[in-house]
Amino acid sequence: MILAGDIGGTKTTLALFERAGGESAPLHETRFESGRYGSLESIVREFLDATGARPDAACFGVAGAVANGRAQVTNLPWLIDAEALGQALDISRVRLLNDLEAIATAVPVVRDDALHTLHPGVPVAEANKLVVAPGTGLGAAFLVWTGHEYRACPSEGGHMSFSPRNAQETELLRHMQRRTDHVSFERVCSGSFLPNIYGFLLGQGSYPEPAWLGEALGGADDPTPVIVQAALAERADICVATLDMFVRMLGTFIGNLAVTLLPRGGIYLGGGIPPRILDRLQQPDFHNAITDKGRFSALCTSLPVHVMLDPAIPLRGAARAS
Repeated sequence: MILAGDIGGTKTTLALFERAGGESAPLHETRFESGRYGSLESIVREFLDATGARPDAACFGVAGAVANGRAQVTNLPWLIDAEALGQALDISRVRLLNDLEAIATAVPVVRDDALHTLHPGVPVAEANKLVVAPGTGLGAAFLVWTGHEYRACPSEGGHMSFSPRNAQETELLRHMQRRTDHVSFERVCSGSFLPNIYGFLLGQGSYPEPAWLGEALGGADDPTPVIVQAALAERADICVATLDMFVRMLGTFIGNLAVTLLPRGGIYLGGGIPPRILDRLQQPDFHNAITDKGRFSALCTSLPVHVMLDPAIPLRGAARAS
């Protein structure tokens, strides 16, 4: 039995799989609020006590850089050590992956019915593939063909410097530079930082904040769902404008990686946000932002773009990599 985990700044999801590479449905799956726990070990203990399971292998996709079996979670004060975790929990083999590496590991076996194609493009067999996942943070990974299978490669691409495409985005960059030393794409293209765009637009005075919206935001632990839901329902112009900027800048980020990695095998969007804003991503400005690459626009237009709909993809990838 394999214990698989998706470890993020907002949530941690654990699941048990039979030794089938994560392709079958999990035997047990539980979601935990990460911030309520002091460590991953405490979450795993609670899960194993509740299920009575004694897995002989575990693999965790972690939202952070992994080196020498250790990882610091980017948006949590957790330092995870695979060897120490295995000893504490009596699991003989524990592996840590970057969370995007875990998602990418599942891409070669993702079912067609778990994908929504935004742009069919012209897929090339055995070519590079790109995975981008906006959620609590912004992650990226890629897959390369080794000659007999795909190998998933992690990155910290979400922390590349934000590159504006127009005057409004340039003003946003200046706004953010007054607040942080390094303005990465994650600072404007992730769930944690989407309110940065809202605050910028509100400060410009171009959009009023309706009283009901101010009250909703003031009473929310997390303002991002409030903003996104109001945008999708077109209830407040400032929320619509916020999501518009978010989507276009996400497209720019994907396009930058596309001309870097040449993912002729396809671009796969994961994370918690894309399935929730699927209708918005189908509007042409998102794909236009991906392909706005001058002489290489035609190349970017040829790249397939998919949204992964199965929320268990990170768990399946971790189980497959265990």
